[in-house]
Amino acid sequence: MNGQESQANVEYFFRLLYDLLFGGHGGAGFSGLAALAAKIWLWIIAVGYALSVIGLVVIVYCLVRLFELREHEEHAYGELVLAPESAGGENPRWTHIESLMAGDSPSQWREAILEADIMLDDMLSRQGYSGEGVGEKLKQVEASDFATLQEAWEAHRVRNEIAHSGSRFDLSETLARRTIARYEAVFREFHAI
Repeated sequence: MNGQESQANVEYFFRLLYDLLFGGHGGAGFSGLAALAAKIWLWIIAVGYALSVIGLVVIVYCLVRLFELREHEEHAYGELVLAPESAGGENPRWTHIESLMAGDSPSQWREAILEADIMLDDMLSRQGYSGEGVGEKLKQVEASDFATLQEAWEAHRVRNEIAHSGSRFDLSETLARRTIARYEAVFREFHAI
Protein backbone atom coordinates (compact mmCIF):
# COMPACT_ATOMS: atom_id res chain seq x y z
CA MET A 1 0.00 0.00 0.00
CA ASN A 2 1.27 3.34 -0.82
CA GLY A 3 0.55 6.56 1.06
CA GLN A 4 -1.95 7.86 -1.50
CA GLU A 5 -4.44 5.01 -1.12
CA SER A 6 -4.75 5.38 2.66
CA GLN A 7 -5.35 9.13 2.58
CA ALA A 8 -8.72 10.68 1.86
CA ASN A 9 -8.83 12.68 -1.32
CA VAL A 10 -9.57 16.15 0.09
CA GLU A 11 -9.48 17.77 -3.32
CA TYR A 12 -12.29 15.49 -4.48
CA PHE A 13 -14.58 16.62 -1.63
CA PHE A 14 -13.81 20.29 -2.24
CA ARG A 15 -14.58 19.78 -5.93
CA LEU A 16 -17.96 18.23 -5.08
CA LEU A 17 -18.76 21.18 -2.82
CA TYR A 18 -17.74 23.65 -5.51
CA ASP A 19 -19.86 21.89 -8.11
CA LEU A 20 -22.85 21.89 -5.76
CA LEU A 21 -22.57 25.61 -5.09
CA PHE A 22 -21.55 26.98 -8.49
CA GLY A 23 -22.67 24.32 -10.91
CA GLY A 24 -20.52 22.25 -13.04
CA HIS A 25 -20.37 18.67 -14.21
CA GLY A 26 -24.10 18.09 -13.62
CA GLY A 27 -24.20 19.71 -10.16
CA ALA A 28 -27.30 21.68 -9.17
CA GLY A 29 -25.31 24.80 -8.57
CA PHE A 30 -26.01 27.71 -6.27
CA SER A 31 -29.27 28.53 -8.02
CA GLY A 32 -30.46 24.97 -7.43
CA LEU A 33 -29.53 25.20 -3.76
CA ALA A 34 -31.31 28.56 -3.49
CA ALA A 35 -34.43 27.07 -5.13
CA LEU A 36 -34.39 24.16 -2.67
CA ALA A 37 -34.02 26.57 0.28
CA ALA A 38 -36.92 28.67 -1.08
CA LYS A 39 -39.14 25.58 -1.31
CA ILE A 40 -38.25 24.58 2.25
CA TRP A 41 -38.96 28.14 3.44
CA LEU A 42 -42.37 28.10 1.70
CA TRP A 43 -43.23 24.86 3.51
CA ILE A 44 -42.14 26.41 6.83
CA ILE A 45 -44.36 29.44 6.16
CA ALA A 46 -47.34 27.26 5.18
CA VAL A 47 -47.00 25.11 8.29
CA GLY A 48 -46.61 28.26 10.44
CA TYR A 49 -49.80 29.77 9.01
CA ALA A 50 -51.68 26.51 9.52
CA LEU A 51 -50.54 26.29 13.15
CA SER A 52 -51.46 29.96 13.69
CA VAL A 53 -54.97 29.40 12.35
CA ILE A 54 -55.39 26.30 14.51
CA GLY A 55 -54.13 28.23 17.56
CA LEU A 56 -56.53 31.11 16.83
CA VAL A 57 -59.46 28.69 16.57
CA VAL A 58 -58.49 27.10 19.92
CA ILE A 59 -58.22 30.55 21.58
CA VAL A 60 -61.62 31.63 20.26
CA TYR A 61 -63.18 28.34 21.40
CA CYS A 62 -61.67 28.72 24.89
CA LEU A 63 -62.88 32.31 25.19
CA VAL A 64 -66.42 31.35 24.17
CA ARG A 65 -66.44 28.52 26.73
CA LEU A 66 -65.04 30.85 29.41
CA PHE A 67 -67.80 33.40 28.82
CA GLU A 68 -70.41 30.61 28.91
CA LEU A 69 -68.96 29.37 32.20
CA ARG A 70 -68.98 32.86 33.71
CA GLU A 71 -72.59 33.35 32.62
CA HIS A 72 -73.52 30.01 34.17
CA GLU A 73 -71.73 30.89 37.43
CA GLU A 74 -73.37 34.30 37.55
CA HIS A 75 -76.75 32.68 37.08
CA ALA A 76 -76.06 29.95 39.65
CA TYR A 77 -74.22 32.04 42.23
CA GLY A 78 -75.51 35.49 41.35
CA GLU A 79 -77.05 36.26 44.70
CA LEU A 80 -74.55 37.03 47.39
CA VAL A 81 -75.63 35.46 50.64
CA LEU A 82 -74.12 37.21 53.63
CA ALA A 83 -73.28 35.41 56.82
CA PRO A 84 -75.31 36.54 59.83
CA GLU A 85 -72.17 38.10 61.34
CA SER A 86 -71.76 40.53 58.45
CA ALA A 87 -75.41 41.07 57.51
CA GLY A 88 -75.90 43.49 60.38
CA GLY A 89 -78.68 41.41 61.92
CA GLU A 90 -78.68 39.35 65.07
CA ASN A 91 -75.95 36.74 65.16
CA PRO A 92 -77.41 33.35 66.15
CA ARG A 93 -74.06 32.12 67.50
CA TRP A 94 -73.80 35.10 69.83
CA THR A 95 -77.44 34.65 70.88
CA HIS A 96 -76.62 31.05 71.84
CA ILE A 97 -73.57 32.22 73.83
CA GLU A 98 -75.69 34.79 75.67
CA SER A 99 -78.30 32.14 76.49
CA LEU A 100 -75.55 29.95 77.95
CA MET A 101 -74.32 32.87 80.06
CA ALA A 102 -77.86 33.43 81.35
CA GLY A 103 -77.74 29.97 82.91
CA ASP A 104 -76.88 29.30 86.54
CA SER A 105 -74.28 26.59 86.16
CA PRO A 106 -70.52 27.01 85.70
CA SER A 107 -70.62 24.28 83.04
CA GLN A 108 -72.86 26.51 80.90
CA TRP A 109 -70.49 29.45 81.42
CA ARG A 110 -67.56 27.25 80.41
CA GLU A 111 -69.41 26.22 77.26
CA ALA A 112 -70.22 29.87 76.51
CA ILE A 113 -66.53 30.82 76.77
CA LEU A 114 -65.46 27.88 74.58
CA GLU A 115 -68.10 28.81 71.96
CA ALA A 116 -67.01 32.45 72.03
CA ASP A 117 -63.40 31.38 71.45
CA ILE A 118 -64.47 29.26 68.46
CA MET A 119 -66.33 32.28 67.12
CA LEU A 120 -63.17 34.39 67.61
CA ASP A 121 -61.15 31.77 65.74
CA ASP A 122 -63.59 31.91 62.82
CA MET A 123 -63.51 35.70 62.80
CA LEU A 124 -59.70 35.79 62.75
CA SER A 125 -59.67 33.29 59.88
CA ARG A 126 -62.06 35.49 57.90
CA GLN A 127 -59.75 38.43 58.59
CA GLY A 128 -56.96 36.49 56.85
CA TYR A 129 -54.92 35.28 59.83
CA SER A 130 -53.69 31.71 59.69
CA GLY A 131 -52.43 29.29 62.28
CA GLU A 132 -53.34 26.23 64.29
CA GLY A 133 -55.49 28.08 66.80
CA VAL A 134 -56.50 31.41 68.21
CA GLY A 135 -53.18 31.90 69.98
CA GLU A 136 -51.11 31.55 66.80
CA LYS A 137 -53.49 33.84 64.92
CA LEU A 138 -53.40 36.48 67.66
CA LYS A 139 -49.58 36.48 67.54
CA GLN A 140 -49.79 37.65 63.90
CA VAL A 141 -52.08 40.60 64.71
CA GLU A 142 -50.59 44.08 64.77
CA ALA A 143 -51.76 46.12 67.78
CA SER A 144 -52.54 49.06 65.48
CA ASP A 145 -54.98 46.90 63.49
CA PHE A 146 -56.78 45.49 66.51
CA ALA A 147 -57.85 47.91 69.26
CA THR A 148 -59.19 45.11 71.46
CA LEU A 149 -56.18 42.83 71.05
CA GLN A 150 -55.45 42.76 74.79
CA GLU A 151 -59.08 41.82 75.55
CA ALA A 152 -58.83 38.98 73.03
CA TRP A 153 -55.65 37.69 74.69
CA GLU A 154 -57.16 37.86 78.19
CA ALA A 155 -60.34 36.07 77.10
CA HIS A 156 -58.32 33.42 75.25
CA ARG A 157 -56.15 32.81 78.34
CA VAL A 158 -59.29 32.04 80.38
CA ARG A 159 -60.47 29.74 77.61
CA ASN A 160 -57.13 27.90 77.68
CA GLU A 161 -57.39 27.38 81.44
CA ILE A 162 -60.90 25.99 81.00
CA ALA A 163 -59.80 23.74 78.14
CA HIS A 164 -56.79 22.37 80.01
CA SER A 165 -58.29 22.12 83.51
CA GLY A 166 -61.90 21.34 82.63
CA SER A 167 -64.23 21.19 85.61
CA ARG A 168 -61.27 21.51 88.01
CA PHE A 169 -60.96 25.15 86.99
CA ASP A 170 -62.93 27.26 89.48
CA LEU A 171 -64.89 29.57 87.21
CA SER A 172 -66.76 32.24 89.08
CA GLU A 173 -69.70 34.06 87.57
CA THR A 174 -67.77 37.31 87.72
CA LEU A 175 -64.83 35.90 85.77
CA ALA A 176 -67.18 34.28 83.24
CA ARG A 177 -69.08 37.54 82.66
CA ARG A 178 -65.85 39.53 82.41
CA THR A 179 -64.47 37.02 79.87
CA ILE A 180 -67.63 37.09 77.75
CA ALA A 181 -67.60 40.90 77.91
CA ARG A 182 -64.05 40.85 76.51
CA TYR A 183 -65.13 38.60 73.65
CA GLU A 184 -68.09 40.91 73.05
CA ALA A 185 -65.80 43.94 72.83
CA VAL A 186 -63.71 42.19 70.17
CA PHE A 187 -66.76 41.12 68.18
CA ARG A 188 -68.27 44.61 68.33
CA GLU A 189 -65.02 46.15 67.05
CA PHE A 190 -65.21 43.97 63.95
CA HIS A 191 -69.03 44.23 63.64
CA ALA A 192 -69.45 40.46 64.09
CA ILE A 193 -72.38 41.06 66.47
